[in-house]
Amino acid sequence: MMISTKGRYALRVMIDIAENSDGQYITLKDIAARQNISEKYLESIISVLSKEYLLEGVRGKGGGYKLTRAPEDYSVGEILRLVEGPLAPVACLKSTEVKCDKSESCQTLPMWTKLDELVNGYLNSVSLASIINDKT
Repeated sequence: MMISTKGRYALRVMIDIAENSDGQYITLKDIAARQNISEKYLESIISVLSKEYLLEGVRGKGGGYKLTRAPEDYSVGEILRLVEGPLAPVACLKSTEVKCDKSESCQTLPMWTKLDELVNGYLNSVSLASIINDKT
């Protein structure tokens, strides 16, 4: 499993908004400038985050984006899965719909399952607030 640029940027956006909003809307332009990410690329990320109500957006003068919850109420796992999809280390764990024909006899499946549980458990335990407060 490798986290893409989109996943890393989504986390940076959420942290930036959490650190800078103070309850106010933050413009895409300000986020892009602070994070050194193009506005166009940020739009695609923010669109996903807004569609799933992790962010609230307002257009026009005084508009921008803000969190819909407190920073401690967002997990890194939630954010990454939203933009990345399943974080499973191997394809056979990504979906229960597609069953591997070797799963019954696969000797490595328990190891991959445990790794998946450890990774997702850890990412679910880390909140935006803990990253901001550097307590991961």
